[in-house]
Amino acid sequence: MVDLLVGVIVMPFSATRTVHGCWFYGDTFCHLHVSFEWLLTTLSVFHLLCIAVDRHQAICNPLHYSRKITMSVAVMMVCVSWALAAVYAYGVTYSKAHEAGLEVLLESIKCLGSCFVLFNPFVGILGSAFYFFFPCTAMICLYIQIFIVAKTHVRKIGDENKCSNERERGGLIKQSECKAAKTLSIVLGVFIFCWMPWFLQAIIVPLTGFKIPGLLSEVIAWLGYFNSACNPVLYTLFYPSFKKCFHCIITLKIFNLNSSTMNLSVK
Repeated sequence: MVDLLVGVIVMPFSATRTVHGCWFYGDTFCHLHVSFEWLLTTLSVFHLLCIAVDRHQAICNPLHYSRKITMSVAVMMVCVSWALAAVYAYGVTYSKAHEAGLEVLLESIKCLGSCFVLFNPFVGILGSAFYFFFPCTAMICLYIQIFIVAKTHVRKIGDENKCSNERERGGLIKQSECKAAKTLSIVLGVFIFCWMPWFLQAIIVPLTGFKIPGLLSEVIAWLGYFNSACNPVLYTLFYPSFKKCFHCIITLKIFNLNSSTMNLSVK
């Protein structure tokens, strides 16, 4: 849902700015647009982390999954994600904490029809660490453990299947391991590929005097947007249980409490 909102609310106005090289909607809407952009893209990162936690519990602790990942726990994870993202997006934007110490520079480059954001080194480093490097590291650790456990399960199943010959059993294990590795590497790899440049930019650019070409900055921003376009496709392809959820959201059946499709629990 968050990735869909990025495409509906954020991208059209960003596309106008990119194509025309100018912002036509005023300073007030500029701040609102920036805050929505940070809110939704940060939520996308946190939701990926929540999904990784859910998959970790489902695969590594299957016997306790239904007890640990309840509806109330899922709601709490979503609420915490929204709260942390909102504090970052709206708190930083409207308090102008990211502009502290950059007043002289901003005054010298400010012009009519512009809508850009500059981070001071402190906010750039802190925001990147908390909203990218920490979730990314956590997801890598979770997915590595998922892969190890899945690999162990496949081997145990292969050992128990004494009716199959050694070659067939070995082929089955290899195929399952490759499929698991491919799934996890694609999901996490696309995430890192799309977001790493943006958060590295947020750290490096303030430390180098904001010397970055405008075109490169736009490319980095749109690479981050591209991740929001990829997430629904990747998780729908690799996790069939997400297809039902995604279909309910798109068709608005999620609001029909009497519909049998409301059983959205991820198994």
